[in-house]
Amino acid sequence: MAVNMTALTPSLANVNISNMLLISGIVITCVSFLGFLGALKENRCLLLTFFLLLFFLMLVELTAACLMLMYESELNKLIQKDLNSSLKKAQDQERNSTLQSVWDFVQNTFDCCGVHNATDWGENVPQSCCMHACEIPTPPYKTQGCLAKLNMWFENNFLMTGISVIVVCIIEVLGMCFAMTLFCHIRRSGLGYKL
Repeated sequence: MAVNMTALTPSLANVNISNMLLISGIVITCVSFLGFLGALKENRCLLLTFFLLLFFLMLVELTAACLMLMYESELNKLIQKDLNSSLKKAQDQERNSTLQSVWDFVQNTFDCCGVHNATDWGENVPQSCCMHACEIPTPPYKTQGCLAKLNMWFENNFLMTGISVIVVCIIEVLGMCFAMTLFCHIRRSGLGYKL
């Protein structure tokens, strides 16, 4: 079953991970080909362009990471607002709606109920909130809300994301060092095009 998780956070729907990965993959491939061609042809202009593009990409990555850290609380408020509005829409719609299916998926996956707790659903608490059996008159509901569980999930994956950004930056710095070393070698030996 394909689940559209952006239905819960429509404000962040433009931040589609698959599209971002596709665009960044295309950009990295083009920049890498530029560096490869500059090294193969021993062209100083291509090597300098490769160096500058790598430096620019590294600055963009570091800026994005810093902005995410600086505006973490605002992002949290935006996600909370989106979750509250999507839960309200799911309550207004019929039981087998797409939005209700997304909520059921999130509540089953993260073992949570509602945004803060089961009282967010009012009297029509879905079965995905029940801990065991929903047939008894007052079934025990999951105690933690999905906002807290999602925050914990992001914090648990934050270390891996940070390590990935650091590794990518190290690779970019190495690429810049190699490009500049080759650029200086070509200039000293008088090879390649003059800049």
